[in-house]
Amino acid sequence: MDTWEPTLGAGPLLAIAAAAIAAILFCVIVLRLHAFLTLIIVSAFTAIAAGIPIDGVLPTMTEGFGKTLAGIALLVGLGAMLGRLVETSGGAQALADAMVRKFGEERAPLALGIASLIMGFPIFFDAGLMVMLPVIFAVARRLGGPVLAYGIPAVGAFSVMHVFLPPHPGPIAASEFFKADIGLVLLLGLIAAIPTWYVSGYLWGKYLGKKYPLPVPDLLTGGKQVELPANPAGPGTVVVVLLLPILLIFGNTGMNMAVAAGWVAEDTGFAKLMGFIGSTPIALLITTLLAIGLLGLRQGRSRKDIEGILEGSLGPICSVVLITGAGGMFGGVLRTSGIGDALASSMENLGVPVIFGCWIIAVLLRLAQGSATVALTTTAALMAPAVAAGDFNAMQTALMVLAAAAGSVFGSHVNDSGFWLVGRLMGMDVATTLKTWTMNQVLIGTVGFLMTLALYGVSLAL
Repeated sequence: MDTWEPTLGAGPLLAIAAAAIAAILFCVIVLRLHAFLTLIIVSAFTAIAAGIPIDGVLPTMTEGFGKTLAGIALLVGLGAMLGRLVETSGGAQALADAMVRKFGEERAPLALGIASLIMGFPIFFDAGLMVMLPVIFAVARRLGGPVLAYGIPAVGAFSVMHVFLPPHPGPIAASEFFKADIGLVLLLGLIAAIPTWYVSGYLWGKYLGKKYPLPVPDLLTGGKQVELPANPAGPGTVVVVLLLPILLIFGNTGMNMAVAAGWVAEDTGFAKLMGFIGSTPIALLITTLLAIGLLGLRQGRSRKDIEGILEGSLGPICSVVLITGAGGMFGGVLRTSGIGDALASSMENLGVPVIFGCWIIAVLLRLAQGSATVALTTTAALMAPAVAAGDFNAMQTALMVLAAAAGSVFGSHVNDSGFWLVGRLMGMDVATTLKTWTMNQVLIGTVGFLMTLALYGVSLAL
Protein backbone atom coordinates (compact mmCIF):
# COMPACT_ATOMS: atom_id res chain seq x y z
CA MET A 1 0.00 0.00 0.00
CA ASP A 2 2.93 2.35 0.53
CA THR A 3 3.61 2.43 -3.22
CA TRP A 4 0.00 2.46 -4.46
CA GLU A 5 -1.18 5.65 -6.14
CA PRO A 6 -4.79 6.47 -7.08
CA THR A 7 -5.44 6.00 -10.81
CA LEU A 8 -8.97 7.35 -11.18
CA GLY A 9 -9.73 10.98 -11.93
CA ALA A 10 -11.73 13.39 -9.80
CA GLY A 11 -15.03 12.70 -11.60
CA PRO A 12 -15.12 8.90 -11.08
CA LEU A 13 -13.82 9.21 -7.52
CA LEU A 14 -16.46 11.76 -6.55
CA ALA A 15 -19.14 9.58 -8.16
CA ILE A 16 -17.92 6.63 -6.07
CA ALA A 17 -18.02 8.75 -2.90
CA ALA A 18 -21.54 9.97 -3.66
CA ALA A 19 -22.74 6.42 -4.36
CA ALA A 20 -21.15 5.17 -1.13
CA ILE A 21 -22.83 7.87 0.95
CA ALA A 22 -26.19 7.14 -0.71
CA ALA A 23 -25.71 3.42 0.00
CA ILE A 24 -25.07 4.10 3.70
CA LEU A 25 -28.19 6.24 4.00
CA PHE A 26 -30.30 3.66 2.15
CA CYS A 27 -29.07 0.73 4.25
CA VAL A 28 -29.43 2.49 7.59
CA ILE A 29 -32.65 4.45 7.03
CA VAL A 30 -34.62 2.25 4.61
CA LEU A 31 -33.30 -1.29 5.19
CA ARG A 32 -32.71 -0.64 8.92
CA LEU A 33 -29.37 -2.46 8.73
CA HIS A 34 -27.19 -1.77 11.77
CA ALA A 35 -24.86 1.19 11.19
CA PHE A 36 -21.77 -0.78 12.25
CA LEU A 37 -22.37 -3.48 9.65
CA THR A 38 -23.36 -0.94 7.02
CA LEU A 39 -20.18 1.09 7.41
CA ILE A 40 -17.96 -1.99 7.20
CA ILE A 41 -19.68 -3.28 4.06
CA VAL A 42 -19.75 0.06 2.26
CA SER A 43 -16.13 0.81 3.22
CA ALA A 44 -14.99 -2.46 1.67
CA PHE A 45 -16.88 -1.95 -1.60
CA THR A 46 -15.79 1.70 -1.79
CA ALA A 47 -12.13 0.71 -1.45
CA ILE A 48 -12.47 -1.90 -4.20
CA ALA A 49 -14.38 0.47 -6.50
CA ALA A 50 -11.73 3.17 -6.01
CA GLY A 51 -9.06 0.78 -7.29
CA ILE A 52 -7.29 0.01 -4.02
CA PRO A 53 -5.53 -3.38 -4.50
CA ILE A 54 -7.51 -6.24 -3.02
CA ASP A 55 -4.72 -7.13 -0.59
CA GLY A 56 -4.69 -3.54 0.61
CA VAL A 57 -8.43 -3.16 1.25
CA LEU A 58 -8.46 -4.68 4.73
CA PRO A 59 -5.30 -2.86 5.92
CA THR A 60 -6.81 0.41 4.67
CA MET A 61 -10.04 -0.27 6.56
CA THR A 62 -8.37 -1.31 9.80
CA GLU A 63 -5.98 1.64 9.67
CA GLY A 64 -8.85 4.11 9.54
CA PHE A 65 -10.73 2.17 12.22
CA GLY A 66 -7.69 1.97 14.49
CA LYS A 67 -6.72 5.63 14.15
CA THR A 68 -10.24 6.72 15.04
CA LEU A 69 -10.45 4.39 18.02
CA ALA A 70 -7.05 5.57 19.24
CA GLY A 71 -8.46 9.06 19.59
CA ILE A 72 -12.02 8.20 20.57
CA ALA A 73 -12.12 5.00 22.65
CA LEU A 74 -10.08 6.29 25.60
CA LEU A 75 -12.00 9.57 25.70
CA VAL A 76 -15.43 7.96 25.51
CA GLY A 77 -14.55 5.21 27.97
CA LEU A 78 -13.04 7.54 30.57
CA GLY A 79 -15.74 10.11 29.92
CA ALA A 80 -18.46 7.50 30.50
CA MET A 81 -16.84 6.49 33.82
CA LEU A 82 -16.53 10.10 34.88
CA GLY A 83 -20.09 10.86 33.81
CA ARG A 84 -21.46 7.89 35.74
CA LEU A 85 -19.61 8.95 38.90
CA VAL A 86 -20.91 12.50 38.58
CA GLU A 87 -24.42 11.16 38.03
CA THR A 88 -24.57 8.55 40.82
CA SER A 89 -22.99 10.90 43.38
CA GLY A 90 -25.91 13.28 42.97
CA GLY A 91 -23.44 15.94 41.90
CA ALA A 92 -24.86 16.41 38.41
CA GLN A 93 -28.32 16.97 39.89
CA ALA A 94 -26.93 19.38 42.49
CA LEU A 95 -25.06 21.35 39.81
CA ALA A 96 -28.16 21.38 37.61
CA ASP A 97 -30.26 22.73 40.51
CA ALA A 98 -27.64 25.41 41.21
CA MET A 99 -27.54 26.48 37.56
CA VAL A 100 -31.32 26.69 37.35
CA ARG A 101 -31.48 28.77 40.55
CA LYS A 102 -28.72 31.07 39.29
CA PHE A 103 -29.81 31.58 35.68
CA GLY A 104 -33.47 30.53 35.66
CA GLU A 105 -35.16 27.85 33.61
CA GLU A 106 -35.40 29.96 30.44
CA ARG A 107 -31.69 30.81 30.41
CA ALA A 108 -30.39 27.34 31.28
CA PRO A 109 -29.55 26.43 27.62
CA LEU A 110 -27.75 29.79 27.27
CA ALA A 111 -25.76 29.14 30.45
CA LEU A 112 -24.75 25.66 29.29
CA GLY A 113 -23.67 27.07 25.93
CA ILE A 114 -21.58 29.85 27.46
CA ALA A 115 -19.94 27.39 29.86
CA SER A 116 -19.10 25.17 26.88
CA LEU A 117 -17.63 28.12 24.96
CA ILE A 118 -15.29 28.77 27.87
CA MET A 119 -14.40 25.09 28.24
CA GLY A 120 -13.99 24.75 24.49
CA PHE A 121 -11.10 27.20 24.32
CA PRO A 122 -8.44 24.78 25.65
CA ILE A 123 -10.22 21.43 25.39
CA PHE A 124 -10.84 19.46 22.19
CA PHE A 125 -14.32 18.75 20.88
CA ASP A 126 -14.56 15.06 21.84
CA ALA A 127 -13.22 15.54 25.36
CA GLY A 128 -15.37 18.60 26.02
CA LEU A 129 -18.45 16.76 24.85
CA MET A 130 -17.80 13.84 27.21
CA VAL A 131 -17.09 16.10 30.20
CA MET A 132 -20.20 18.27 29.74
CA LEU A 133 -22.78 15.68 28.77
CA PRO A 134 -23.57 14.54 32.34
CA VAL A 135 -24.35 18.14 33.30
CA ILE A 136 -26.36 18.72 30.11
CA PHE A 137 -28.43 15.59 30.72
CA ALA A 138 -28.95 16.48 34.40
CA VAL A 139 -30.20 19.99 33.58
CA ALA A 140 -32.54 18.61 30.91
CA ARG A 141 -33.91 16.03 33.36
CA ARG A 142 -34.23 18.61 36.11
CA LEU A 143 -36.37 20.83 33.87
CA GLY A 144 -38.12 18.01 32.02
CA GLY A 145 -37.08 19.48 28.69
CA PRO A 146 -36.00 17.95 25.37
CA VAL A 147 -32.34 17.01 25.21
CA LEU A 148 -31.61 18.92 21.99
CA ALA A 149 -32.66 22.26 23.52
CA TYR A 150 -29.83 21.88 26.04
CA GLY A 151 -27.41 19.69 24.09
CA ILE A 152 -27.09 21.54 20.78
CA PRO A 153 -26.11 24.92 22.34
CA ALA A 154 -23.34 23.17 24.30
CA VAL A 155 -22.11 20.76 21.63
CA GLY A 156 -22.28 23.52 19.00
CA ALA A 157 -20.12 25.70 21.24
CA PHE A 158 -17.38 23.07 21.38
CA SER A 159 -17.52 22.71 17.60
CA VAL A 160 -17.24 26.47 16.98
CA MET A 161 -14.30 26.87 19.32
CA HIS A 162 -12.53 23.79 17.94
CA VAL A 163 -12.69 24.91 14.32
CA PHE A 164 -12.05 28.67 14.61
CA LEU A 165 -9.65 29.27 17.48
CA PRO A 166 -6.04 28.47 18.25
CA PRO A 167 -4.64 26.47 20.02
CA HIS A 168 -6.77 23.85 18.24
CA PRO A 169 -4.79 22.04 15.51
CA GLY A 170 -6.75 23.07 12.40
CA PRO A 171 -6.45 26.86 12.71
CA ILE A 172 -2.85 26.51 13.96
CA ALA A 173 -1.86 24.50 10.87
CA ALA A 174 -3.71 26.85 8.49
CA SER A 175 -2.05 29.86 10.12
CA GLU A 176 1.35 28.32 9.50
CA PHE A 177 0.57 27.66 5.83
CA PHE A 178 -0.75 31.20 5.28
CA LYS A 179 1.91 32.84 7.48
CA ALA A 180 -0.89 34.42 9.50
CA ASP A 181 -0.45 36.06 12.90
CA ILE A 182 -1.79 33.64 15.56
CA GLY A 183 -2.84 36.49 17.83
CA LEU A 184 -4.92 38.09 15.06
CA VAL A 185 -6.46 34.72 14.17
CA LEU A 186 -7.44 34.30 17.82
CA LEU A 187 -8.91 37.81 18.14
CA LEU A 188 -10.81 37.76 14.84
CA GLY A 189 -11.83 34.14 15.47
CA LEU A 190 -13.50 35.16 18.72
CA ILE A 191 -15.33 38.00 16.97
CA ALA A 192 -16.62 35.56 14.34
CA ALA A 193 -17.23 32.60 16.66
CA ILE A 194 -19.55 34.17 19.25
CA PRO A 195 -22.30 35.35 16.83
CA THR A 196 -21.87 32.13 14.84
CA TRP A 197 -22.50 30.06 17.97
CA TYR A 198 -25.48 32.21 19.00
CA VAL A 199 -27.25 31.51 15.71
CA SER A 200 -26.10 27.94 14.98
CA GLY A 201 -26.00 26.68 18.56
CA TYR A 202 -28.30 28.60 20.87
CA LEU A 203 -31.10 29.70 18.52
CA TRP A 204 -30.95 26.51 16.47
CA GLY A 205 -31.02 24.41 19.66
CA LYS A 206 -34.13 26.22 20.92
CA TYR A 207 -35.85 25.53 17.61
CA LEU A 208 -34.81 21.87 17.57
CA GLY A 209 -36.06 21.36 21.12
CA LYS A 210 -39.56 22.27 19.93
CA LYS A 211 -39.30 20.48 16.60
CA TYR A 212 -37.81 17.23 17.97
CA PRO A 213 -38.79 16.82 21.66
CA LEU A 214 -36.46 13.88 22.25
CA PRO A 215 -36.09 12.58 25.83
CA VAL A 216 -32.78 12.51 27.66
CA PRO A 217 -31.05 9.21 26.79
CA ASP A 218 -29.77 6.82 29.46
CA LEU A 219 -26.86 5.68 27.29
CA LEU A 220 -24.03 7.71 28.80
CA THR A 221 -25.08 7.24 32.41
CA GLY A 222 -25.04 3.45 32.35
CA GLY A 223 -28.74 2.63 32.14
CA LYS A 224 -31.76 3.59 34.20
CA GLN A 225 -31.25 6.20 36.88
CA VAL A 226 -30.45 5.10 40.43
CA GLU A 227 -31.52 6.76 43.66
CA LEU A 228 -29.32 9.64 44.72
CA PRO A 229 -27.20 9.10 47.85
CA ALA A 230 -28.30 10.49 51.20
CA ASN A 231 -25.37 12.94 51.16
CA PRO A 232 -25.10 13.98 47.50
CA ALA A 233 -22.00 15.76 46.25
CA GLY A 234 -22.27 19.52 46.20
CA PRO A 235 -22.09 21.61 43.02
CA GLY A 236 -18.72 23.03 44.09
CA THR A 237 -17.21 19.54 44.22
CA VAL A 238 -18.50 18.78 40.72
CA VAL A 239 -17.13 22.07 39.38
CA VAL A 240 -13.69 21.20 40.81
CA VAL A 241 -13.81 17.78 39.13
CA LEU A 242 -14.91 19.23 35.78
CA LEU A 243 -12.34 22.04 35.89
CA LEU A 244 -9.40 19.72 36.52
CA PRO A 245 -9.11 18.28 32.96
CA ILE A 246 -9.57 21.76 31.51
CA LEU A 247 -6.69 23.14 33.59
CA LEU A 248 -4.43 20.18 32.78
CA ILE A 249 -5.17 20.38 29.04
CA PHE A 250 -4.84 24.16 29.05
CA GLY A 251 -1.45 23.78 30.74
CA ASN A 252 -0.38 21.50 27.90
CA THR A 253 -1.59 23.80 25.14
CA GLY A 254 -0.07 26.81 26.87
CA MET A 255 3.24 24.99 27.14
CA ASN A 256 3.11 24.09 23.44
CA MET A 257 2.60 27.74 22.56
CA ALA A 258 5.47 28.74 24.86
CA VAL A 259 7.76 26.18 23.19
CA ALA A 260 6.71 27.39 19.71
CA ALA A 261 7.45 30.98 20.74
CA GLY A 262 10.88 29.97 22.02
CA TRP A 263 10.14 30.89 25.66
CA VAL A 264 10.69 27.31 26.89
CA ALA A 265 12.98 24.62 25.51
CA GLU A 266 11.11 21.62 24.17
CA ASP A 267 13.42 19.06 25.77
CA THR A 268 13.09 20.33 29.35
CA GLY A 269 11.67 17.92 31.91
CA PHE A 270 8.89 20.33 32.90
CA ALA A 271 7.73 20.75 29.30
CA LYS A 272 7.64 16.98 28.82
CA LEU A 273 5.75 16.50 32.11
CA MET A 274 3.14 19.11 31.16
CA GLY A 275 2.78 17.49 27.76
CA PHE A 276 2.14 14.13 29.39
CA ILE A 277 -0.32 15.06 32.14
CA GLY A 278 -1.99 17.61 29.86
CA SER A 279 -2.66 15.14 27.06
CA THR A 280 -6.41 14.59 26.87
CA PRO A 281 -6.52 10.87 27.80
CA ILE A 282 -4.16 11.28 30.77
CA ALA A 283 -6.01 14.41 31.95
CA LEU A 284 -9.29 12.48 31.89
CA LEU A 285 -7.65 9.51 33.64
CA ILE A 286 -6.38 11.74 36.46
CA THR A 287 -9.81 13.36 36.71
CA THR A 288 -11.57 9.98 36.88
CA LEU A 289 -9.26 8.84 39.68
CA LEU A 290 -10.01 12.08 41.56
CA ALA A 291 -13.73 11.54 40.99
CA ILE A 292 -13.49 8.04 42.48
CA GLY A 293 -12.29 9.67 45.69
CA LEU A 294 -14.45 12.79 45.79
CA LEU A 295 -17.64 11.42 44.23
CA GLY A 296 -17.40 7.77 45.31
CA LEU A 297 -15.45 6.99 48.46
CA ARG A 298 -16.24 10.34 50.04
CA GLN A 299 -19.96 9.66 49.55
CA GLY A 300 -19.65 6.48 51.58
CA ARG A 301 -19.68 4.01 48.70
CA SER A 302 -17.65 0.84 49.03
CA ARG A 303 -14.89 -0.04 46.60
CA LYS A 304 -17.07 -2.88 45.31
CA ASP A 305 -19.95 -0.46 44.63
CA ILE A 306 -17.61 1.91 42.78
CA GLU A 307 -16.25 -0.97 40.71
CA GLY A 308 -19.82 -1.88 39.75
CA ILE A 309 -20.60 1.73 38.81
CA LEU A 310 -17.55 1.97 36.59
CA GLU A 311 -18.19 -1.42 34.99
CA GLY A 312 -21.81 -0.51 34.30
CA SER A 313 -20.76 2.69 32.56
CA LEU A 314 -18.79 0.90 29.84
CA GLY A 315 -21.32 -1.57 28.43
CA PRO A 316 -23.80 0.97 27.04
CA ILE A 317 -21.12 2.98 25.21
CA CYS A 318 -19.58 0.03 23.33
CA SER A 319 -21.95 0.57 20.42
CA VAL A 320 -21.01 4.26 20.31
CA VAL A 321 -17.29 3.44 20.19
CA LEU A 322 -17.60 0.77 17.49
CA ILE A 323 -19.90 2.79 15.23
CA THR A 324 -17.70 5.88 15.61
CA GLY A 325 -14.66 3.77 14.72
CA ALA A 326 -16.46 2.41 11.67
CA GLY A 327 -17.30 5.97 10.62
CA GLY A 328 -13.59 6.76 10.85
CA MET A 329 -12.92 3.65 8.76
CA PHE A 330 -15.18 4.92 5.98
CA GLY A 331 -13.58 8.37 6.07
CA GLY A 332 -10.13 6.77 6.00
CA VAL A 333 -11.03 4.73 2.90
CA LEU A 334 -12.20 7.89 1.15
CA ARG A 335 -8.96 9.71 2.00
CA THR A 336 -6.75 6.79 0.93
CA SER A 337 -8.63 6.46 -2.37
CA GLY A 338 -7.42 9.96 -3.31
CA ILE A 339 -10.84 11.60 -3.45
CA GLY A 340 -9.68 14.64 -1.46
CA ASP A 341 -6.50 15.15 -3.46
CA ALA A 342 -8.30 14.75 -6.80
CA LEU A 343 -10.94 17.25 -5.74
CA ALA A 344 -8.33 19.73 -4.54
CA SER A 345 -6.40 19.50 -7.81
CA SER A 346 -9.52 20.04 -9.91
CA MET A 347 -10.46 23.10 -7.82
CA GLU A 348 -7.05 24.76 -7.99
CA ASN A 349 -7.91 27.25 -10.74
CA LEU A 350 -11.34 28.48 -9.67
CA GLY A 351 -11.10 32.02 -10.94
CA VAL A 352 -12.91 33.38 -7.86
CA PRO A 353 -11.81 35.70 -5.03
CA VAL A 354 -9.23 34.04 -2.83
CA ILE A 355 -11.31 34.29 0.34
CA PHE A 356 -14.23 32.55 -1.38
CA GLY A 357 -11.89 29.96 -2.86
CA CYS A 358 -10.58 29.14 0.65
CA TRP A 359 -14.14 28.55 1.85
CA ILE A 360 -15.57 26.58 -1.08
CA ILE A 361 -12.56 24.24 -1.37
CA ALA A 362 -12.76 23.49 2.36
CA VAL A 363 -16.52 22.85 2.04
CA LEU A 364 -16.06 20.40 -0.81
CA LEU A 365 -13.19 18.61 0.90
CA ARG A 366 -15.20 18.32 4.12
CA LEU A 367 -18.22 16.88 2.30
CA ALA A 368 -16.04 14.50 0.29
CA GLN A 369 -13.86 12.94 3.00
CA GLY A 370 -15.34 13.84 6.40
CA SER A 371 -12.47 15.17 8.51
CA ALA A 372 -12.65 18.89 9.31
CA THR A 373 -8.96 19.03 10.23
CA VAL A 374 -7.92 17.33 6.98
CA ALA A 375 -10.20 19.65 4.98
CA LEU A 376 -8.72 22.73 6.65
CA THR A 377 -5.06 21.74 6.37
CA THR A 378 -5.44 20.52 2.78
CA THR A 379 -7.18 23.75 1.79
CA ALA A 380 -4.47 25.80 3.47
CA ALA A 381 -1.72 23.89 1.67
CA LEU A 382 -3.51 24.28 -1.68
CA MET A 383 -4.36 27.97 -1.29
CA ALA A 384 -1.09 29.09 0.33
CA PRO A 385 0.47 30.25 -2.97
CA ALA A 386 -2.64 32.27 -3.86
CA VAL A 387 -2.70 33.87 -0.40
CA ALA A 388 1.03 34.65 -0.61
CA ALA A 389 0.60 36.21 -4.06
CA GLY A 390 -2.44 38.26 -3.03
CA ASP A 391 -0.54 40.99 -1.19
CA PHE A 392 -2.97 40.82 1.74
CA ASN A 393 -2.38 42.69 4.98
CA ALA A 394 -2.10 40.88 8.34
CA MET A 395 -5.81 41.17 9.12
CA GLN A 396 -6.86 39.89 5.71
CA THR A 397 -4.44 36.96 5.90
CA ALA A 398 -5.89 35.96 9.27
CA LEU A 399 -9.37 36.11 7.73
CA MET A 400 -8.27 33.67 5.02
CA VAL A 401 -7.61 31.19 7.83
CA LEU A 402 -11.11 31.77 9.23
CA ALA A 403 -12.72 31.40 5.79
CA ALA A 404 -11.08 28.01 5.32
CA ALA A 405 -11.99 27.07 8.90
CA ALA A 406 -15.65 27.92 8.30
CA GLY A 407 -15.73 25.77 5.18
CA SER A 408 -14.00 22.85 6.89
CA VAL A 409 -16.82 22.36 9.41
CA PHE A 410 -19.67 22.55 6.87
CA GLY A 411 -22.12 19.63 6.69
CA SER A 412 -20.87 16.81 8.95
CA HIS A 413 -22.51 13.59 7.72
CA VAL A 414 -21.99 9.83 7.52
CA ASN A 415 -18.29 9.95 6.56
CA ASP A 416 -17.43 11.92 9.72
CA SER A 417 -16.84 10.01 12.95
CA GLY A 418 -18.18 13.01 14.90
CA PHE A 419 -21.57 12.55 13.20
CA TRP A 420 -21.91 9.08 14.72
CA LEU A 421 -20.54 10.15 18.09
CA VAL A 422 -22.97 13.03 18.58
CA GLY A 423 -25.95 11.17 17.15
CA ARG A 424 -25.48 8.05 19.27
CA LEU A 425 -24.68 9.85 22.51
CA MET A 426 -27.83 11.95 22.16
CA GLY A 427 -30.00 8.98 21.26
CA MET A 428 -30.80 10.04 17.68
CA ASP A 429 -31.25 7.88 14.60
CA VAL A 430 -29.43 8.71 11.38
CA ALA A 431 -32.26 10.69 9.81
CA THR A 432 -32.70 12.86 12.91
CA THR A 433 -28.94 13.39 13.22
CA LEU A 434 -28.88 14.66 9.62
CA LYS A 435 -31.72 17.09 10.34
CA THR A 436 -30.19 18.39 13.57
CA TRP A 437 -26.42 17.96 13.94
CA THR A 438 -25.62 18.14 10.21
CA MET A 439 -27.64 21.33 9.90
CA ASN A 440 -25.88 22.76 12.95
CA GLN A 441 -22.60 22.24 11.10
CA VAL A 442 -24.03 23.78 7.92
CA LEU A 443 -25.05 26.84 9.93
CA ILE A 444 -21.61 27.12 11.56
CA GLY A 445 -19.95 26.93 8.15
CA THR A 446 -22.33 29.46 6.58
CA VAL A 447 -22.73 32.01 9.38
CA GLY A 448 -19.02 31.78 10.19
CA PHE A 449 -18.14 32.57 6.58
CA LEU A 450 -20.60 35.49 6.46
CA MET A 451 -19.01 36.90 9.63
CA THR A 452 -15.59 36.47 8.01
CA LEU A 453 -16.77 38.31 4.88
CA ALA A 454 -18.12 41.15 7.03
CA LEU A 455 -14.77 41.47 8.79
CA TYR A 456 -13.01 41.34 5.40
CA GLY A 457 -15.17 44.25 4.28
CA VAL A 458 -14.07 46.16 7.38
CA SER A 459 -10.42 45.41 6.53
CA LEU A 460 -10.90 46.89 3.05
CA ALA A 461 -12.40 50.05 4.52
CA LEU A 462 -9.54 50.58 7.00
